[in-house]
Amino acid sequence: MAEAVTALVDTFVDLGPTQPTAERIYHAPADEDTDLLVNILEEVIFRMETRGELPLRTEVRADGADGLHVRWQTTDADAVELIGAVPKAISLHELRFGPDGPRWSCALTVDV
Repeated sequence: MAEAVTALVDTFVDLGPTQPTAERIYHAPADEDTDLLVNILEEVIFRMETRGELPLRTEVRADGADGLHVRWQTTDADAVELIGAVPKAISLHELRFGPDGPRWSCALTVDV
């Protein structure tokens, strides 16, 4: 999940030497794995649009009830350079997230 957040942000921002300016906590309620992934990525997009903040670092851990606690170290979106189209949503079309051999992987489409 944390790597998916980093990959999403890397598609449209050059973080360069940016340092965190705040820490944010988010709880993703219990759901199917793919829905948890979409929930967290949509929250990143929502916070960027409404609060003007982007995650620089992401930590994700189980909450003990199938949900997830997410901790972001964030920066102001104005402090970074946009290098691509800003995402508006995560498409559910052909979304894939789950075990892939000994690792997990995901594939998704980002709507811009």
